[in-house]
Amino acid sequence: MKPIFTDPAKALEGLTDDNMTVAAGGFGLCGIPENLITALRDSGATQLTVVSNNAGVDEFGLGLLLQTRQIKKMISSYVGENAIFEKQFLSSELELELTPQGTLAEKLRAGGAGIPAFFTRTGFGTLLAEGKPVQSFNGKEYVQEESITTDLALVKAWKADKAGNLVFHYTANNFNAACAKAGKVTIAEVEEIVEIGELDPHQIHLPGNYVDRIVVGDSYQKPIEQLTLAGKMSTKGFSPAREWQAKRISQEFHDGMYANLGIGMPTLVANYIPEEITVTLHAENGLLGVGPFPHEGDQHPDLINAGKQTITWLPGSAFFDSSESFAMVRGGHIDLSVLGAMQVSQFGDLANWMIPGSMIKGPGGAMDLVSGVKKIVIMMDHCAKDGSSKLMAECTLPLTGKNVVDMVVTDLAVFEVDTETGLTLTELAPGADLELIKEKTACDFKVTANLKT
Repeated sequence: MKPIFTDPAKALEGLTDDNMTVAAGGFGLCGIPENLITALRDSGATQLTVVSNNAGVDEFGLGLLLQTRQIKKMISSYVGENAIFEKQFLSSELELELTPQGTLAEKLRAGGAGIPAFFTRTGFGTLLAEGKPVQSFNGKEYVQEESITTDLALVKAWKADKAGNLVFHYTANNFNAACAKAGKVTIAEVEEIVEIGELDPHQIHLPGNYVDRIVVGDSYQKPIEQLTLAGKMSTKGFSPAREWQAKRISQEFHDGMYANLGIGMPTLVANYIPEEITVTLHAENGLLGVGPFPHEGDQHPDLINAGKQTITWLPGSAFFDSSESFAMVRGGHIDLSVLGAMQVSQFGDLANWMIPGSMIKGPGGAMDLVSGVKKIVIMMDHCAKDGSSKLMAECTLPLTGKNVVDMVVTDLAVFEVDTETGLTLTELAPGADLELIKEKTACDFKVTANLKT
């Protein structure tokens, strides 16, 4: 039997020190060990290095530790929802090691498996791979990444038995399993604890040998970043131009496809997938088989992902942790991904995660997606707010991926992308003409003989 506590502060006794490393589970605000994070804040430990997919928000989760300036360094994939984090980082009070989401999950999983390093295609040719060893396998370049172990891991589970076996609730598994494996000492915060033998062995997600202490919580806020009501479609972001883009991209789906939709504009595409075909959507927080909007009675706070899209499951869906989610991506088991962009070059380079000096949200899962998904479609405005073209001879912003884009659908046109010959204009949006496209595009492009208007 594992030591069991009802007070998170007691569960942390003897385990907290200044300058320690801590892995914290969760994805956005889903599945975070909220009571243990509060207890860690109250412990007074400072100069912490925290490994977590996100940095919480201003008033919740890891944001509490940022308020008290107890964190000296974050190792994360996406930090864009925390104003306190941004302020401390831009003023050089806080160190940041940005890591692609799938790479971060694998670094934790591999660390817990005793694998000191591994090679991945993710991030090759980007700022995040600079200075790291690169090796060629089967004609492609891969980046060496070192694995992660931490002094302490704080995770959240739904149920535990007294032997420490854990069951996670739907997508609240996310980074929790990987963090638990990476911790030299792991504390699991759970909502319910049962006797040994009460959990079906087939339903256990994490065996008890990864868990050292259990704390049973009695109060959980489980805040939701954005809620879509059952049966109601969000109209945010819709316009005639957006609708045309979403409908046009939906034509790229085919029956039996596995697809991933990025945050922002790409989520609109789900509304136009033809009813006569079956498309299985992939969510990076650990769900395969999602529908874009919930059915009556299917909502649950744990199903809200960090992309602020409310999702639910369909018959035949599967839940898993984030390392498995990105194994699907890296292994080429996802057919198509629709992503937003800040810039796309004429040869398919993509920039969509950082504007130096003014905006740094992190790569999230985009670097993994562009390195592993079979087809990448970009949905974006043709021009930036200042009127400059987002289709360029070369990207001026830090790259997400080099030579990775297959198709670009803007509010003005559709382009096919060849990494050797460049852009080919294949279709014009309603109201656009060839002269307008030439005026608004900052690179050369070819025009197909059967241009659609």
